[in-house]
Amino acid sequence: MRQALVLDFGGVITRTLFETHAATESALGLRPGTLKWRGPFDPAGDLLWQDMQAGRISERDYWMARTRGVGMLLGETWDRMETFVTRARGADPESVIRPQALAAVEAAKRAGCKLAILSNELDLFYGKELRDRVALLSHFDCIVDATYTGILKPDPRAYKLCLEQLNLPASACVFVDDQSRNVDGALSVGMRAVQFDVLHPAMSYRQALQSLGVPVPQALQASTAVSSVSD
Repeated sequence: MRQALVLDFGGVITRTLFETHAATESALGLRPGTLKWRGPFDPAGDLLWQDMQAGRISERDYWMARTRGVGMLLGETWDRMETFVTRARGADPESVIRPQALAAVEAAKRAGCKLAILSNELDLFYGKELRDRVALLSHFDCIVDATYTGILKPDPRAYKLCLEQLNLPASACVFVDDQSRNVDGALSVGMRAVQFDVLHPAMSYRQALQSLGVPVPQALQASTAVSSVSD
């Protein structure tokens, strides 16, 4: 039976906005060090992140608050996450794709695995034009995006929509997400799952490929920790 690697998008395939503060500040004309919220890289210093992790607000709520806050720094009113992402990253979206993601996707494809993205807000946050600007996305057999389905992870229906498009049973799929509740949702429908650690992306992808029985490429052998300060 064929297997599939099913990936979340933001944070798993792309570097998080926490990791690219320096590039964001440069793109928006902000002073270096202006953006101080660091989410999983400094949970104690990000009270809003703590609220999200505790389930008091949703992931969308978190990012909309950050979007509005950055817009205010520029004297603008931003009411769409897409505005933040395209202003911060629009010039070169390829630059925020994790090299570990590319290595893992290529390895899974070589091994004959199907590939899918299951996202709560791919086009909502990044804009639909991104799909034509990031070459990696052409490798995927299907993209299930709650921007259009209206069904958010960890709702079991979200995973089942992806399984239907892959035409595979849950047990044949390994799901990767950086949010524990979404990982739990995948497990609840019978998928195998890996909690993606944004601090150790190579290790996370290595675990996913090993779960599929896919040879791990050299690019994923090292487990260098990631800093939230990046250009």
